[in-house]
Amino acid sequence: MIQKILIANRGEIALRIIRACREMGIKSVAVYSQADKDSMHVALADEAYCVGTAKSADSYLKIDQIIAAAEVGNVDAVHPGYGFLAENAHFNEVCRSSGFEFIGPSPQAMEKLGDKNTARSMAIANDVPVVPGSDGLIDANTDATQIARDIGFPVLIKATAGGGGKGMRVAETEADLETALNQARTEAGAAFGNSGVYLERYVTSPRHVEVQVIADNHGNVCHLFERDCSVQRRHQKLIEEAPSPNLPESRRKAICDAAVRMIRGAEYGNAATVEFIVDKNDDFFFIEVNARIQVEHPVTEAITGIDLIKEQIRVASGEKLSFAQDDVSCTGHAIECRINAENPDKNFMPNPGKITRLFTPGGLGVRFDSHVYGGYSVPPHYDSMIAKLIVHRPTREEAIATMRRALLEMQVEGIETTASFHDKVLQHPEFIAGTHDTKFVEREFTG
Repeated sequence: MIQKILIANRGEIALRIIRACREMGIKSVAVYSQADKDSMHVALADEAYCVGTAKSADSYLKIDQIIAAAEVGNVDAVHPGYGFLAENAHFNEVCRSSGFEFIGPSPQAMEKLGDKNTARSMAIANDVPVVPGSDGLIDANTDATQIARDIGFPVLIKATAGGGGKGMRVAETEADLETALNQARTEAGAAFGNSGVYLERYVTSPRHVEVQVIADNHGNVCHLFERDCSVQRRHQKLIEEAPSPNLPESRRKAICDAAVRMIRGAEYGNAATVEFIVDKNDDFFFIEVNARIQVEHPVTEAITGIDLIKEQIRVASGEKLSFAQDDVSCTGHAIECRINAENPDKNFMPNPGKITRLFTPGGLGVRFDSHVYGGYSVPPHYDSMIAKLIVHRPTREEAIATMRRALLEMQVEGIETTASFHDKVLQHPEFIAGTHDTKFVEREFTG
């Protein structure tokens, strides 16, 4: 068993991993930027090392500094969390070549799945449904217009190395195609250093449904059911729930089985999320694989009772999964709201600053994952999420009621948060009915 882990991350996910380590009797080592010296993960880790200045590029993305901290801390393994270097195959390889186990898949599996065009080809090879699209990347010699005609407009242009909505454009007509292609390529090149793009048919009014999968290195692959992440803005998830509402049981089984085939075919070990879009007919299509733990993993933990971080560590230690597929059951309903330091009344403008007072919600079925506290100053340099509020109740109706109560109970003073926006969503008839799609927020809550 791994005895000491460096967490190559910050904020609530770093704290989440530290807590799992402590319960397992594993020592934890935190890294932090100068801007994060007062963060809770720094205070609660067994050791902590500064890896640079406030900018991510000069701290959390500095591979040499993180490896140096791992060497000074004499750790056995590195957990990347999510974001930053979590899906960086080079970092994965450097960790392993430096003698540290990387708590995640192999660099080879990560690299293949990290390229969306390659992952799409792998999905086809493993009988996982994909949206009709181009056979490969669209380059200067490709007749993009003819391919788009064959697929059918509107088409979605996607960066092969993309994520977070970057390098993604919709072309409604032939007249829009050239401009959209150029914009997607330019944005992808600036964001990822890779301007490659491909085409897919644009599925209108889709739901975003993803399946949590975990695999060991002994041939065992299990799904932990699905999550619905359709409440999103600019391709950024805001509310997640498990299981997905109004998904027929036959479709649930089919989508979970497809996710398992995808991960097994990729020869993948550790936690992964296989993401799909689901159309109005409940047909589903593969989007991508996230080769890491997800922000929204707590809703899966709630409905299954499985600690995903601990399972990740066990798998990285060479152990078999502690359960079989038949042992995994879905109980109740869970919802997660991402609490961001943003002002929803001003187009979600980031609102960093000092939290003068914080009262966290509690009660039956309520979980609050956060690294902030009264007196903490939210830095302007990173993602604006300051907390995740999770509820788990026997039914979806009860989960919505408990979440609304918990949002009202939570008090954050000194900065604006998105709590009031979440409460509005939870009261909306479309959300209550479970008929919302990925355009729901854009359609109902933006001017």
